[in-house]
Amino acid sequence: MKVLGKFAALATMCVTAGMAVWAGGAHAAYPDRPIRLVVPFGAGGITDIVARQVGKGMGDALGQSVVIENRPGAGGVIAAQLAAGAPADGYTVFMGTVGTQIVNPLIYSKLSYDAAKFVPVGMVSGSPFVLATRAGLPAADFAAFVAYARANPGRLNFGSAGNASSPHLGLELLKLTAGVDIVHVPFKSGSEAVNAAIGEQVDVVMDASPIIMPHVASGKLRALAVAADKRLASAGAVPASAEVGDAALQISSWNALLAPAGTPPEVVAALNAALQKTLASAELKDRLAAQGTQLYTGSAEEYRRFIAAENAKWTDIVKRANIKMD
Repeated sequence: MKVLGKFAALATMCVTAGMAVWAGGAHAAYPDRPIRLVVPFGAGGITDIVARQVGKGMGDALGQSVVIENRPGAGGVIAAQLAAGAPADGYTVFMGTVGTQIVNPLIYSKLSYDAAKFVPVGMVSGSPFVLATRAGLPAADFAAFVAYARANPGRLNFGSAGNASSPHLGLELLKLTAGVDIVHVPFKSGSEAVNAAIGEQVDVVMDASPIIMPHVASGKLRALAVAADKRLASAGAVPASAEVGDAALQISSWNALLAPAGTPPEVVAALNAALQKTLASAELKDRLAAQGTQLYTGSAEEYRRFIAAENAKWTDIVKRANIKMD
């Protein structure tokens, strides 16, 4: 997956063209009022952080505000249902995640939205996860943590952003790859789960580097591994999972911008062009990279390729972990 770097001028032309095409029909020029960006988790989590920064850039490109609407709960089902049922006019868009687009359709026999019917605007970002524990847990590194968990099956607990959220999937993957038994405790957001670990209410958390590492630096959490094949600059000396004997433990929080089914192609084009222009910002790229987040190229085709690979990966893991919601 290529990191974006050269679409600003083209994106500007595309935004103008998309708006002109929309204006050329029987409708007012798009957009002529604020756009709602529905986020499936609470404020303070990595999806919210990315949504606010990308939404600001898109709003500047489109000449209208992009208003963030956090709708946490039910592993993203509440937000996805809201976005899927919104008018297909470009004034409601959705920040999709692995939970909303891949896992929920796998674990719910009846789902109130069809993930496959969202219209992809484009990929947005990805953030490798960092596995961390509460500061008081008697395990100084990954090997000691695994040994402790194996010696105490079912006694450790793990806080996540909710059932079927990316951190929950990270836990299930950890249980499979490390052979440990840890109890899942769902919260409404990643920040709530992290705060619970800081407060010694849960033992383990896993979330993106921007969420975890500030608390590691302050001594409130202990980082054990980056769930990736190589180290992350924003995580300093924290080893990659591949270095500590668990190469299969790889997961990131990814985000994709989506629109309700039936959104006119010219509106999707205008949204995509604004997204491309935003992701081309060197300032935004550097700012998020310093926090451990990589920006993607933002194309709809990239989303389709990426979603196919993610579907194959998580279908296998969900089956092996026997994750079911009904």
